[in-house]
Amino acid sequence: MSKIYDLIILGAGPAGLSAAIYGGRGKLKTLIIEKEKDGGQIALTPEIENYPGCMDGESGPTLVERMAKQAQHFGGEKIYDEIIEVNLFGNEKTLIGKNGQYRGKAVIIAGGATPKEIGCPGEKEFTGRGVSYCATCDASFFEGLEVFVVGGGDTALEEAIYLTKFARKVSVVHRRDELRAAKYIQDKAKANEKIHFIWNSVVKEIKGTGLVNSIVLENVKTKEITEISADENDMTFGIFVCIGYEPKTKMFEGILNLDKGYIITDENMKTNVEGVFAAGDIRVKSLRQVVTAAADGAIAAVQAEKYLESQYYSTLQ
Repeated sequence: MSKIYDLIILGAGPAGLSAAIYGGRGKLKTLIIEKEKDGGQIALTPEIENYPGCMDGESGPTLVERMAKQAQHFGGEKIYDEIIEVNLFGNEKTLIGKNGQYRGKAVIIAGGATPKEIGCPGEKEFTGRGVSYCATCDASFFEGLEVFVVGGGDTALEEAIYLTKFARKVSVVHRRDELRAAKYIQDKAKANEKIHFIWNSVVKEIKGTGLVNSIVLENVKTKEITEISADENDMTFGIFVCIGYEPKTKMFEGILNLDKGYIITDENMKTNVEGVFAAGDIRVKSLRQVVTAAADGAIAAVQAEKYLESQYYSTLQ
């Protein structure tokens, strides 16, 4: 019979590792299950400036490494496996992976969300070297430079507006000739003299040497190909991809309450299933950053501890 854990955490990103730290400090027998590698999206970030205490060369991998060591220090076990089936009802939750079966009294889901990619040549190669999926995270690296924002929805325009605080010019690349964003956001963006629009266009390729140097666009109506190169004085520019995120929640459909794929929780990270919590980018929230993910994980672990205490005392009555 497999071991029964007090707390099982799905995902070893900032939310999951923070939950493991708090779970371990609360003397909970804690297991972290990670599909691939620690860190999630933050592991791709070469430099972090917006997490409290991180300065002068702190990177996503170095921050995650410290978090993982801290979770281990407090007794958190870790297994690398892909969960393919879950039974989250009742006092004992069962998670079935490709390599084994895991049982726990409480579960925190912290699997994160993955940015949708353009899928063009050069995108992966230049991620973190000119290509970004988060203006709030990386805008300051493009102070005084030109940037391109790919997308036409609310998030794309909000990111474009935010980027005008740093970049000297922001070009929004959209595959249609009209935007999908809310009218008030459109009006705000169009009124900003730094924002320009490239209509009916898609990104076909991203090029560079070390850093991004040019972007290749195709007009979807005329099929005309245009390559835009960085200003010779700048040598580079930024490309912010804002075409949506994909939360990793497919297996929870019909079990947990979802909103556009994101898990709905209350302010204490509780889902609609007793003893099941969600933390980080995978849940419905207004800001997806390392600092909010870590806070979510801490809250979820503390609430899981309170849930387990209530279950224990209820059995004594």
